[in-house]
Amino acid sequence: MKRYERLAQIRRLDPEKDASEIYRLSAAYEFPWDFTRALELALYRTYAVPSIGRLLAETTELTERTQKRYDDTALLLDTVVEHGFDADQGRTAICRINQMHRSYDISNEDMRYVLCTFVVMPKRWIDAYGWRRLSRHETVASTVHYRTLGRHMGIKGIPETYEEFEACLDAYEEAHFGWDEAARRVSDATLDLMASWYPRPLAPVLRASTLALLDEPLLSAFRYEPPGAATRALVRRAVRARGRLVRLLPPRRAPHFARQNREIKGYPDGYGVAELGTRPVPGVRGCPVSTARVE
Repeated sequence: MKRYERLAQIRRLDPEKDASEIYRLSAAYEFPWDFTRALELALYRTYAVPSIGRLLAETTELTERTQKRYDDTALLLDTVVEHGFDADQGRTAICRINQMHRSYDISNEDMRYVLCTFVVMPKRWIDAYGWRRLSRHETVASTVHYRTLGRHMGIKGIPETYEEFEACLDAYEEAHFGWDEAARRVSDATLDLMASWYPRPLAPVLRASTLALLDEPLLSAFRYEPPGAATRALVRRAVRARGRLVRLLPPRRAPHFARQNREIKGYPDGYGVAELGTRPVPGVRGCPVSTARVE
């Protein structure tokens, strides 16, 4: 297989009808490392909305059990990518996501914003740092995939197009990004987690590198000292250089899913999808996904 052959395969598919297949090809074959980094950033930036960051701090999941929360989020979302919405594993993952979220008083607007980050941040990351830009087919398919996930989660007022998702995200961040002490604790815990994946002496360098990839509104919301211009330029050039190097390598022949990521540390002996996540006290609303086919 040649480097752009899979892109040609993607362009032969229908981005609406074959959205999940296109998204799987893009996330598991073309850009697995980039999607992982982009979705990490997507979830991270939601902490800068005080209502989200404060709630995450109150649950203590991201401050006391940071690795587990990271693992569970990545594995649940990627189960749907790997198996699809109609497979038992995918339906179980969606039920687990809903059971957790419905146990808290989360506004529809916050839920919709988080969904927007899943659509917008991967495209922005890949267009900036990937070995090629995301094609229109892939952009539309990603939008359809997350629209479908949003419907399964009972989110109202979901944008229709990528451009609408992007406008929704930008407007929400402009209106709601702000300082919150509890949210800063969640942010610090997440940065510490990312640094913990590598040898301890590298922690300061990794923290500085991560901050160099963040935009000004995000840094301002958490009151982080912005990295110097030279540091920011060096880090971003290094990530772009990685993309150019990947372009020269043979294309991936086997899929790479989140469960294969070295950052997933909490389940060395394997896991069952139904066992992932937390078990908070249930709210008044139940899971909107039928469990008739879920074992």
